Amino acid sequence: QVQFVESGGGLVQPGGSLRLSCAASGFTFSGYDMRWYRQIPGKERESVAEISATGRRPMYADSVKGRFTISRDNAKKMVYLQMNSLKPEDTAMYYCNPVVVVGGVRRWGQGTQVIVSS
Repeated sequence: QVQFVESGGGLVQPGGSLRLSCAASGFTFSGYDMRWYRQIPGKERESVAEISATGRRPMYADSVKGRFTISRDNAKKMVYLQMNSLKPEDTAMYYCNPVVVVGGVRRWGQGTQVIVSS
């Protein structure tokens, strides 16, 4: 069964850093481009970073470019998001997921909450 377990969120002051981790299982992780998404209550989930299956060609939303870095470890089936220079507007629940739906049904993990506040 396809599963995602996100971790690493927390409360951080503006300007601080966090590193999010996502453990994936139940599919051929190394064959899929992966994304980090975030969602604020009442708003649609948005993509913030994407990385190709081989770990090349990272792409970022304009709002996080230069501050966030996505990476992956295919041997461990993990994807990471290093977040620096955090801003209050980065406060959201963060999720990882493949770019392309696996098995016809998109499944989400529980997410990890990031709160940026002084």
